[in-house]
Amino acid sequence: MKTKILSLAAILLFSFTAFGQSVKDVPATLKSAFTQKFSGATKVKWSRENDKEWEAEFKLGGKYYSANFDNAGTWLETEYQISVKEIPATVKTAIDKESAGAKIKVSEVTETKDGKSYEFVISKGKNETELVIDNYGNIIKREQLKEESKKDRME
Repeated sequence: MKTKILSLAAILLFSFTAFGQSVKDVPATLKSAFTQKFSGATKVKWSRENDKEWEAEFKLGGKYYSANFDNAGTWLETEYQISVKEIPATVKTAIDKESAGAKIKVSEVTETKDGKSYEFVISKGKNETELVIDNYGNIIKREQLKEESKKDRME
């Protein structure tokens, strides 16, 4: 029994350290690409998303961001939270049409080479819905959240 527990502990430890990379492990081309795109970023923490992608979490201009790059240093996406006051009018109108009277619990911007989109978790009564809306107010995704998703969002 002890052997099984120790083996499991070793596997878990290896799993976590495989993706928790220190800054010295981040390729120089990646650091350079990050610095060019996010000049002035502070509190930068790198991690490995998978074997093809890195994520940097950082602070810039008073906001916290996460940005993903591939192994070659090509920027893939940036995400950051915004306040309800920062939601563009066209996007806010789409939310109001979709679910009048709903409360916005989470609001986030995602930027990619293809443009900007807005992701929200809205609640009305006991129901929570995830909405993804483009810059023009078009709903790209609508998904009713289940209990497991709500718990994941809270962690």
